[in-house]
Amino acid sequence: MKAPTPPLPKFARPAPPRPDELVDDQGRPARPTIPDQARKAGVGVTSWVEERVGLSPFLRGFLFRKVPKGTNWFYTLGSATMFAFLSQAVTGVFLAMYYEPDPSRAYESASRITNEVFLGEFVRGMHRWGATVMIVLIFLHMGRTFFFGAYKYPRELNWIVGVVLLILTMAMGFTGYLLPFDQRSYWATVVGVNINASGPILGPYLADFLRAGAEFNASTLSRFYAIHMMLIPGLIAALIGVHLYLVAKLGTTAPPWVKAKKKELAKREL
Repeated sequence: MKAPTPPLPKFARPAPPRPDELVDDQGRPARPTIPDQARKAGVGVTSWVEERVGLSPFLRGFLFRKVPKGTNWFYTLGSATMFAFLSQAVTGVFLAMYYEPDPSRAYESASRITNEVFLGEFVRGMHRWGATVMIVLIFLHMGRTFFFGAYKYPRELNWIVGVVLLILTMAMGFTGYLLPFDQRSYWATVVGVNINASGPILGPYLADFLRAGAEFNASTLSRFYAIHMMLIPGLIAALIGVHLYLVAKLGTTAPPWVKAKKKELAKREL
């Protein structure tokens, strides 16, 4: 007769598996597969970032917020404008790697981007036509906001931010027009700056600021390049953040025909 096996003391027993630990059919720890390791590593990185940043509640509220009935393709114009700005930022960084903001070399560097740099003509075309597309989209977005009555209480501040973004977008197009520094861009910019100089009170000061002096000189191109590459994109990015925050906080308005239908139903109930 075989004697029963004595139980192991408590300190010698294997530790029970953790809730997230893989086990085999007999309850013993199993070695995770490579996909499981990759998935666990991804979750670990995400949890590490989330524990320190805590953006999940904001992102969840922003991405899964309720939208009013009747929302249609007109409501995508704001997102399309933002993606146009991101495209301008990415292509602008690429062009800045080859462009030289010097009056004696600006035109040659722009020509080299078009004719010699790999995909230079394609990226420069995206940047040039993207500026036009962005201006058209922001005008359409502002028109949709106005005609749908989305500028009214409590969204007046968001409307003001949108108007400033419209002005900055046009200013970005104006300052970028000079950068190829050919005859057409030079004289068109001279006309534009002189028009600004004819404005009341601030007009002459604004024109002097843009020219970097009383007349067009070598510093004018550097001034336009700095404004076009850093000042205006930074302001636009900051205001887009404010704009998105207000959209997430206040929500979007329903189309006017949906609101009119609700008012008519409310009157019938009364």
